[in-house]
Amino acid sequence: MTKLDAETKAELLTFLVVGQLFAFARVGEWLRTDHLIKSAQMWLSSNGAACDWLERARLIEACRVVAVRALDLPFPQTEAELVQLFNLNSGWFLDYRKADVRAVHSLCASYLSTDTSLT
Repeated sequence: MTKLDAETKAELLTFLVVGQLFAFARVGEWLRTDHLIKSAQMWLSSNGAACDWLERARLIEACRVVAVRALDLPFPQTEAELVQLFNLNSGWFLDYRKADVRAVHSLCASYLSTDTSLT
């Protein structure tokens, strides 16, 4: 199985981090590992991407670190605002026109550029 390129990793990590922030804003708890695994598999499938279990596990672990860092970003707190981060016309795809999504993506790309275990 091939490894994900840098941009694909950043997009998957962004999806996982936004999911973490969404859950934290709604219920005050981080997603469980099984939810993160399912989310990663769903994103990979819907984006026609693939990676091995170790790369996926490293990105899931990274999302926990980045999500904590992202708490310093201004982020929607109400369910109505949170849902707007997604383009629901085409499924649960992040809407990169939203500044909040771009800010998380930037944080993820920066994190990935410094974490040697994910290169």
